Amino acid sequence: MTEFQIFVFGCIFVIFKSMNTTNKLQFSKQVFLIPFLFVLIIWFVYWVEIYFSLNFTKFGVYPKNLSGLKGVIFSPFIHSDTNHLFNNSIPLFVLLSSLIYFYKDIYIKVLLVGGLLSGVLTWAIAREAYHIGASGIVYLLFSFVFFSGMIKKQFQLVAVSLIVIFLYGSMIWYMLPIKEGISWEGHLSGFLIGLLFAIFYRRKGIVKEKYQFTQTEFDLLFDEDGNFNPPKEIEEENTDD
Repeated sequence: MTEFQIFVFGCIFVIFKSMNTTNKLQFSKQVFLIPFLFVLIIWFVYWVEIYFSLNFTKFGVYPKNLSGLKGVIFSPFIHSDTNHLFNNSIPLFVLLSSLIYFYKDIYIKVLLVGGLLSGVLTWAIAREAYHIGASGIVYLLFSFVFFSGMIKKQFQLVAVSLIVIFLYGSMIWYMLPIKEGISWEGHLSGFLIGLLFAIFYRRKGIVKEKYQFTQTEFDLLFDEDGNFNPPKEIEEENTDD
């Protein structure tokens, strides 16, 4: 990891802490533990593939073929090489941490259901080839966090997404068929599902707090029309005095 990337992750940490102050959010172990385990698993799967001279590509999504549907579940854990794996690991960790931190009540639904739907959409629209990698999940998380932040006007969420774009700016272009050998269909599928989930869950997660006025003892001295009308208990106390 370069010094610049360390600096950027430091910025993300500051954003998390500011959200912790303004929205009473708290860190929990799962914010970093779950993303760490996810990344650890995909590296372990790749290690098994290399160490035992295996090829898991056939477990990827193969469009318009019933047997290819197994890739909806397995493909996010399979990568073609270390470059492919590394390019997915960092944004996956950052975005998944953001999702869990800001959306602790629905992150499982977004990750699991959104991941499955992204895989199914890839299976339905992609060209006939094996589609592998966690890129679809990365685009799902990026799209959800970014558009959810825009809809809720929570610009800390948008900032996290923009930082990831800044680090991996080319990811936007890879939703288009501009480079051979890249599953742009999987990227596009994840992006679209993330957008739909951001709209569907627009009332979930962080929302802007509205000011609420609590009733004081002074307020009890007046009726609904604003006329002075103290409760009987107060009147009796004044009479006794």
